[in-house]
Amino acid sequence: MKMHRLLPIIAAAVLFAPPSQAQTGKLYRVGFLSQGGFAPDTNPGRLTEEIARRLAQSGLTPGANLELVKRGADGHFERLPGLVAELAAAKVDVIVTFSYPVAAAAKEATSTIPTVIFGAGDPVKTHLVASLNRPGGNITGISDVAAELAPKRLEYLKEAAPKLQRVAMLWNAKDLGMTMRYEASAAAAKELGVTVQSLGVREPDDFGDVFAAMQRDKPDGLLMVSDALTFLNRKRVFDFAAEHRLPAIYETSAFARDGGLMSYGPDENETAERGANLVLRILRGERPADLPLEQPTRFRLVINLKTAKALGLTIPQSVLLRADDVIE
Repeated sequence: MKMHRLLPIIAAAVLFAPPSQAQTGKLYRVGFLSQGGFAPDTNPGRLTEEIARRLAQSGLTPGANLELVKRGADGHFERLPGLVAELAAAKVDVIVTFSYPVAAAAKEATSTIPTVIFGAGDPVKTHLVASLNRPGGNITGISDVAAELAPKRLEYLKEAAPKLQRVAMLWNAKDLGMTMRYEASAAAAKELGVTVQSLGVREPDDFGDVFAAMQRDKPDGLLMVSDALTFLNRKRVFDFAAEHRLPAIYETSAFARDGGLMSYGPDENETAERGANLVLRILRGERPADLPLEQPTRFRLVINLKTAKALGLTIPQSVLLRADDVIE
């Protein structure tokens, strides 16, 4: 076999090799921390399952040489410091966090346990790390690219609903990372000449208030920022959008698959793969301070035609041709 054909095989073998062949008897512990839980239909649940699968490909198998230690706050942010302490007491080798509040709690509680972050917004602007290329400290992970994605999301929404002049933006105002993501979306709307109706929520009871606000002053479309709070209340948003024939775009494919009109965001499989690789590199002995934060490179547009039909909306063929997945 020629060398140029061998190189990809060699690279894959290195990527998925066990952390240390010499430490055959070692039990590795990976801690997972979420502000909600790890139900299969949640982002933390799906990512955790995919990370575990990819770790298994490397030779780390739950129940054998790998222990997955999961802790969820069930929406009670005040529990996060105690949950980090539980992970530390369990002697985890690395902590994987989901969302900015969880990453911030881990950063506050420990400066020694390596931490891989997901869904935490812009980690530089929120002061989780010093820079993307040189994070310093004990944190690395997957960085947000909201500023780049926001204009594209609004363009897709505007193509689907050409009369879009005013868009409601719904986000968790209690989460600094999501607030910054909303701000990036609002700035993109301004550039496109679209007026923003700002609708921040902090708890489930707030959704009734934002629905009332949209009834009083109806927008032409909706963009919802994705986090644990908005995800758990997604069906209420879908029902409101359906009742008021409101075109909406979401940030992750789970929303479109569950009944939302359309979504555009990072490919979740790629995100999990790259996150799992960072976990593996840490288990092999690399320091988070030396591991640049990674950014998504693949993005997916998902369109739910069943929802479009219910809204009385015809998605242009030009948009359908660009979709990665069309749900009929």
